[in-house]
Amino acid sequence: MTKTKILIMGAAGRDFHNFNTFFRDNSAYEVVAFTATQIPNIDDRRYPPELAGKLYPHGIPIYPESELTDLIKKHDIDQVVFAYSDVSHETVMHRASAALAAGADFRLMGPKYTQIKSTKPVVSIGAVRTGAGKSQTTRRVSQVLKDLGYKVAAIRHPMPYGNLVKQMVQRFATYQDLNDHECTIEEREEYEPHIDRGVVIYAGVDYELILRQAEQEADIVIWDGGNNDLSFYQSDLHIVVADPHRPGHELTYHPGETNLRMADVIVINKIDTADLENISKVQRSIMAVNPNATVVEAASPIFVDDPSAIRGKSVLVIEDGPTLTHGEMAYGAGVVAARRFGAAEIIDPRPYAVGTIIDTYKKYPGTGPVLPAMGYGPDQVRELGETINNTPSDLVLVATPIDLRRVVEINRPSQRVRYELQEIGQPTLAEILEAKFGRKQ
Repeated sequence: MTKTKILIMGAAGRDFHNFNTFFRDNSAYEVVAFTATQIPNIDDRRYPPELAGKLYPHGIPIYPESELTDLIKKHDIDQVVFAYSDVSHETVMHRASAALAAGADFRLMGPKYTQIKSTKPVVSIGAVRTGAGKSQTTRRVSQVLKDLGYKVAAIRHPMPYGNLVKQMVQRFATYQDLNDHECTIEEREEYEPHIDRGVVIYAGVDYELILRQAEQEADIVIWDGGNNDLSFYQSDLHIVVADPHRPGHELTYHPGETNLRMADVIVINKIDTADLENISKVQRSIMAVNPNATVVEAASPIFVDDPSAIRGKSVLVIEDGPTLTHGEMAYGAGVVAARRFGAAEIIDPRPYAVGTIIDTYKKYPGTGPVLPAMGYGPDQVRELGETINNTPSDLVLVATPIDLRRVVEINRPSQRVRYELQEIGQPTLAEILEAKFGRKQ
């Protein structure tokens, strides 16, 4: 029987998961290659044979996405599988058009063939866009479940940017674990807040192996979704965060709209800082596609170490990297804090950027006069530090989920900007979770 030739388009996350769950041991298909985008240093590698399975003793090559059409023609590809997230519907169809024009079918894989069943209850948290507030929602959910007496383990959407074999299954319980696994800044931003709260967090490449290990130490598993991707696991309660700062995106981004339609609970975040009309637009979207979802209204209030020290100062604002890049936001919590607490000026770091930080601004021109906390390897972390220290300011506001000062030496006064989810009115996540799972006896 002739095998169907497959090319998987990805960004070192959903692409590998789709392969592992559907294609790895499936003799009806031949996965010829992956293409990679979004994340530096993924392309020009191989998906290793240790992960690829017995059908792929030499592994599978990974090419830049720019070579897509050439690869389709060269290898006579039958199907292109699109497997990354937080992209507009228009972008998806541009990729589909390129694949179709080159002679291949275009495919999106859904939960039926890619979600894994757990032996423990699963609460999944996703979003309609990167930067909507999923991370603080996940932290809130984990705390509520702990307060109800459950032991929880969180499993984070993949960020395997290093040695894929070593990253097959990763467990993080201490800061030293982060160092041992040589985590990037983006990884630290997602893992440290869980560690701070005494929650063990898993990540890696093979998400069935990861789940089976996490099940051994948890009553309830939390899927901490990233990049607004779909859950890798069948969920007992699917919570999705919507963002009224980007009204309409909940229906125009992939797979954010799918998340919105699948949600059991939808958290409309940031209602304290969003315009009423924009909140109403998100509410109308929910009523149009998922009127049976339970809606929770919430805010993500901002806290700083010393508000008076910000007033009248010129500040450099460092924001969460993916929120500005993949999430296409021009600013985040740091800019809100600078304005709220009376900073005299926000200094534009772009004239002082070096190396790959310059490249980041070129790739994401919509980024405003703020510095995205990019750090996908030691060289980029060093360039981030140089950019920070090159930028003339009285004060640095660090609005990343981690204390960036643990990773980068900052040569002037700095403050952290923190934000946590707070539900407004009812229902609350605590009420919803207790009604679903009860208190542990």
